[in-house]
Amino acid sequence: MRVLLAVGILGAAGLVLLGPPLDREDAVRAALLAGHGVVELPAGLTEVSSELVIPAGSHDLEIRGAPGGTVLRASARFHGRAVIRCEPSARVTLRGFTIDGNRAALEQPLSLPPSNVTFARFYRNNGILADRVLNFTIRDVHLREVANYPVLVSRSRTVLIERVRIGDSGSRNAAGKNNASGGILLEDGTSGFTVRDCRLENVRGNGIWTHSRFASPRNASGLIAGNRFRMIGRDAVQVGHAVRVRVERNSGSFIGYPAEEVDMESGAIPAALDTAGDTAGCAYVDNRFEEINGKCIDLDGFHDGEIRGNRFVNRRPPDAYPHANVGIVFNDSHPHTRSNRITVEDNEIDGLLFTGIFVIGPGHRIVNNRLLNLNRAHCNENRARFGCYNPAGDPDLLQSGIYLGRGVLRPNPARESLIRDNLITGYRMRERCIVAAPGLDRRANLLEGNRCRDVVAAPAGSP
Repeated sequence: MRVLLAVGILGAAGLVLLGPPLDREDAVRAALLAGHGVVELPAGLTEVSSELVIPAGSHDLEIRGAPGGTVLRASARFHGRAVIRCEPSARVTLRGFTIDGNRAALEQPLSLPPSNVTFARFYRNNGILADRVLNFTIRDVHLREVANYPVLVSRSRTVLIERVRIGDSGSRNAAGKNNASGGILLEDGTSGFTVRDCRLENVRGNGIWTHSRFASPRNASGLIAGNRFRMIGRDAVQVGHAVRVRVERNSGSFIGYPAEEVDMESGAIPAALDTAGDTAGCAYVDNRFEEINGKCIDLDGFHDGEIRGNRFVNRRPPDAYPHANVGIVFNDSHPHTRSNRITVEDNEIDGLLFTGIFVIGPGHRIVNNRLLNLNRAHCNENRARFGCYNPAGDPDLLQSGIYLGRGVLRPNPARESLIRDNLITGYRMRERCIVAAPGLDRRANLLEGNRCRDVVAAPAGSP
């Protein structure tokens, strides 16, 4: 039975009805055509068979749930890019309702898009899609069981995503591995954004991230703060191709799980905090994560920024981390960047299987960090059990406290950096505390006051 109702626009003159009663989906669609005012969604469940479109040119529009609760659910025959799609508009707010993406019916195997195609164009069956919107707000919205991206914002300015809950979302590729989908994505030069106080759980891909194509404007001037993550298959937070983004006071657990869906075939090693592209002037501050099946921080393309006051702890037995990696990794995949002038200060890493920090490039400040219970895999002596993979010519890469490298994809040796007052403990750390790659001279850096101790004791987190 199709339920009939009247939907209208709430303006200065009160609720203005938009004609005779319609079925739920058509009534919502008709109300959105006005492009301004307040649209109160119907209470209860509304099945949606195609996109609910906020038309181009809309402005000063609020779409809100009913006091008794509203659920918009994609039907099994849903066709479209997103349950709600917002075309170029200004001052649009979505708040107080639920979107159920019906992933069980709509998920299809997907790879990542080609490098010249935006995610907004490539992915269908998303939750909310906003493209070229000025002053866009999502507040107190719950998105669950979305096949691809619960929230995807492209080419927009002044974006606020606040107190959003996301669960059980994202798709897989043909091999059954995660394809980065399932969380909040801001892309292609989105600027002036804030993502705060959101909760994300059981996300197959990345939790919150920025992404831009190589030739697109970088994402800029953002804040990702106070968000909580649990059971994230790829990265909890990734700042990709961006400038002036601050990531602070986020927390989470079980990053890189479920392990069987991690896309190791594509080199997508999970990280609590990740970076990609050309990323400058950014800061990762006071974040707390535990149970990380991958890296704590990957600084690929990161330069002229700071990593300060973060804490990462792994407490479980070594076999619980099949995709374990180095704690903090300096990296240089972007062809136009070099790892340089990064401050790494007052961070704590506790219970890694391998090395604490891998360093390349000049001008860094690595000061007063606590790298505890390192090399729980007992590399390289325990190579048969844990792999202890080392590229040719780098035998100490996974068994050091701090490893001074020569570069990754191109020469960029660790040099002219201050490495001072770090506490480094773990398996054979007295002799392997700060190690330079073959051919590098440790004296190219200033090493002062570092304390190195052997600990072959209980797992991290034990009293």
